[in-house]
Amino acid sequence: MHLLKLFKEDVDVVFDQDPAARGRLEVILTYSGLHAIWAHRVAHACYKRKFFFLARLISQISRFFTGIEIHPGAQIGRRFFIDHGMGVVIGETCEIGDNVTIFQGVTLGGTGKEKGKRHPTLKDHSLVATGAKVLGSITVGENSKVGAGSVVLKDVPDHSTVVGIPGQIVIRNGKKVRKDLDHHKLPDPVADKLKEMDSEIVRLRKELDELQNRSDS
Repeated sequence: MHLLKLFKEDVDVVFDQDPAARGRLEVILTYSGLHAIWAHRVAHACYKRKFFFLARLISQISRFFTGIEIHPGAQIGRRFFIDHGMGVVIGETCEIGDNVTIFQGVTLGGTGKEKGKRHPTLKDHSLVATGAKVLGSITVGENSKVGAGSVVLKDVPDHSTVVGIPGQIVIRNGKKVRKDLDHHKLPDPVADKLKEMDSEIVRLRKELDELQNRSDS
């Protein structure tokens, strides 16, 4: 698709997703997420033509001005929307479908120094909320959502919602997966480990008391 048509769609999706958008001129001049997407589309076109240095230069200039880092190798579909955007990082082998939305502080990154496909795939109509980290060569399915602050290390099925650290599926195909998982009862591995330590301390104290009683007798 011609770049100008993609640019127009990128502007149109802002009005669909952001109720604060009031006019095209305002959006074009002041939306850093839009600027980052436009810069990426140019950088990616250079990248595909093997103008790697130029592509990287464009992406780094965009990062300096917008606070959004998108590797020129990332493949991004139509009507991609970055809301606010500061701190967003999108890795080289990311594949992002159409009508995808992400918010500020999101990282679509790798998990190490592995080669080949090492970054996430986000399918059509998916959403990644503020501060979430989606890491590794995993897939977030169509119409799926990643909750704010979540860390996702495994595939997310279509039509699902994932929250927590590590990410847990709480809704799938419109139905709750765990009915007892309220917003104040999200998975917390740190709290779980502290509970284990408390139980171990109680057990050791009991053993110590028993040994003390034996020695006294």
